[in-house]
Amino acid sequence: MDMREMRAFVAVAEEGSLSAAARRLHLSQPALSQTVSALERELGVELLVRSSTGVQATEAGLTLLNEARAVLARHDQALAALARHTATGGGVLRIGIPLELPPDLLTRPLADLAEAYPATRVRAYHLSTAAQLAALRADELDVGLVREHPIGPDLDAVQVVEERLGVLISTDHAAKIAGSDGIRLDALAGLDWVRFPRSGSPAWYDELTAILRGHGLDMGPPAPEGQALIAPVKLAAVAAGNAFALAPPDWPRPVPDGITWSPLVGHPLVRRTWVAWKTESRRRDLGHLIVALDPSSSA
Repeated sequence: MDMREMRAFVAVAEEGSLSAAARRLHLSQPALSQTVSALERELGVELLVRSSTGVQATEAGLTLLNEARAVLARHDQALAALARHTATGGGVLRIGIPLELPPDLLTRPLADLAEAYPATRVRAYHLSTAAQLAALRADELDVGLVREHPIGPDLDAVQVVEERLGVLISTDHAAKIAGSDGIRLDALAGLDWVRFPRSGSPAWYDELTAILRGHGLDMGPPAPEGQALIAPVKLAAVAAGNAFALAPPDWPRPVPDGITWSPLVGHPLVRRTWVAWKTESRRRDLGHLIVALDPSSSA
């Protein structure tokens, strides 16, 4: 699910009419209808009930509506925050950003960059790790925040954050298997893992699957290639029943009723994020941002 699909669904659900939503989005009604129908097929749930008087969100649709509104608001907020760090007359610094970054990871470094290099304009792109690494090598990005350390002499990287992943699971199921210090990984056996596409970050995906399989877990159905695992998809899949999703403890999303976040006993799953850039780069503003992101530089 991408931002376009989310905006389409929210418009239809809020307007209660495909024709009104199409006018709001400046789209044709058939194109909008196809987008929403494709989204339902993608998620495997009915989101809207159609009738001669309009459309109405189902229970699953209402869940997605609340989450999609929050995602879109957060997306717009992030763009607005980045816009505050822009200025005319300077160079553009293109930064790749994955999903689920710690909320404050970029706040101070971007503020430092704006103060030190007020003429640098920051442009952010939401991309998977694989897409960021390809864009860095193609000179389409200047810096990226990636889930695996790049291989090869052409890119440098510094680890900037480490997160101990926990699990999102139905509250009823958590009550059966959670202990005082969390949930054992092998206790999730029998549940499907709501996973991201392997193509987005192959090394990180392989690390996760090796650990999960080593604890006897079923991988569940593979994620469709080319689709990001955004928060509403995670929550909808977990809420539907026989599945779990991974998330950090400071996951910047409200967890709806019926779903619980729990730590994993022993913290077997650790997600690392690196800042990566081309080795040959000599940009001073880029160097300033890297130093600001590097936790060892402030130790």
